[in-house]
Amino acid sequence: MQERTKWQSYLWGVLCIVTFTLLLLPFRPHVNSITVALIFLISVVFSAIYFGSRPAFVASLFAVLSFNFFFLPPFHTLRIADPQNWIALFVFLVTALTVGSLSAREKHRAQEAERLYKELQTVFEKASQAEALKQSEQLKSALLDAVSHDLRTPLTSMKAAVTTLLADLSLDEEGQREMLEVINAEIDRLNHLLEGLIGIAKIEAGAMQPRRSWSNFEEIISISLNRAAGLTANHKITLEIDRDLPPMRVDEKSIAEVLYVLLENATKFSPLHSEIIVSAKIYGDSLKVSVMDEGPGVPVDLREKVFDKFFRVSTPDISRSRPAGLGMGLAIARGIIEAHGGRIWIEESRKGGASVSFTIPLKEQYV
Repeated sequence: MQERTKWQSYLWGVLCIVTFTLLLLPFRPHVNSITVALIFLISVVFSAIYFGSRPAFVASLFAVLSFNFFFLPPFHTLRIADPQNWIALFVFLVTALTVGSLSAREKHRAQEAERLYKELQTVFEKASQAEALKQSEQLKSALLDAVSHDLRTPLTSMKAAVTTLLADLSLDEEGQREMLEVINAEIDRLNHLLEGLIGIAKIEAGAMQPRRSWSNFEEIISISLNRAAGLTANHKITLEIDRDLPPMRVDEKSIAEVLYVLLENATKFSPLHSEIIVSAKIYGDSLKVSVMDEGPGVPVDLREKVFDKFFRVSTPDISRSRPAGLGMGLAIARGIIEAHGGRIWIEESRKGGASVSFTIPLKEQYV
């Protein structure tokens, strides 16, 4: 098949010359030899581009013979009467061979470049797929590791409490109550874990849609502080809230969850009895809320990464009262704030610790 294709290329090159010759013959009295030579050169270039250098070489030879036989006097003979025509014929042959060779070479380079481009594209696609697969495997590994740890801890505590209750039925009322409180607290932890996973799933699916209603932002802060009362008991909470904050059309439960996450992190990574400042101020055309602590802060190169799902800072839990968690809180907080049209970020607080701030555009209140 390849041999046949090869000979077909030569045949097509010759047929191009024959076709142009037949088309030009009726107009021979009206065209000069230069015009004929240029038309034959076009045929040679065509052969070089579509069939390659060797068919173009054969086409060049046939073009010279046709040019001499049909268009240089005396006609219908290979004899050349005018010596100048010998020069013209030689120049035409050299030009045809050169142009054909260059055209074929450029075509080959273009094909080679296209082949290399396709190869590179394939390599990049495979690399991208491999990188995506690698990231997916890393994410899955991190999730399984984190979830298994966070599930195992409360389950172990619950198992120990239940085993104690079953093994020692003579426990007094206070002992039984203590075991039941352990079980209740661990159930709350499991519920919080599941809510976090559901929140991450909603963000991934683009289903984080806030249910807006008119709310008093001071009440939202109060709800968050009451929920975090057990965590902030050993810290000094300072409120810096602008007077007469306007009513906000937000998802009250979601924004309260964001504030709770920020308070939880502040207590987790700052020394006992240190100050935590909750600030809420009008900032341009937005409401800016900040939670500032006196902990070690977050390194600059990690301030964006901490908002990635399942990312956990290696900074030790200063309070030593709770495990580090799955690393879902800030990811969910970012999803909630962005769903409200705002943004959330971390910077250094004025006391050297971390300051986590978010904004809610006031113009979004009437959308």
